[in-house]
Amino acid sequence: MRTNVHNVMPGKIRRSLKKFGADIALARRKRSLTVAMMAERSGIAKSTYLRIEKGDPSVSLGAYAMILFVLGFGGILGDFVDQRYDDQGLLLDEERLPKRVRVKKEPTAS
Repeated sequence: MRTNVHNVMPGKIRRSLKKFGADIALARRKRSLTVAMMAERSGIAKSTYLRIEKGDPSVSLGAYAMILFVLGFGGILGDFVDQRYDDQGLLLDEERLPKRVRVKKEPTAS
């Protein structure tokens, strides 16, 4: 049995996706692009594009990526989890550093 992403997704993420979809719709309108134009330029169905504007979490990341590319935000996905901006990851790296560094002694021949 498949898990429905809508049933397990936290509300905060659901709201974030809805805002993301609304932001995409606003960016499209600012560029004077129709829904049909966006769907055609991104290579997805019009119905899929409309689901993106609603923030549907079941739409593939690839479709969202194409929409961002068409709107001129093509490189933004590469920075989402860039290690340079991963504050928690950097803190975890610091915690894993040894307190001291010891040089291993070479075994002596008997």
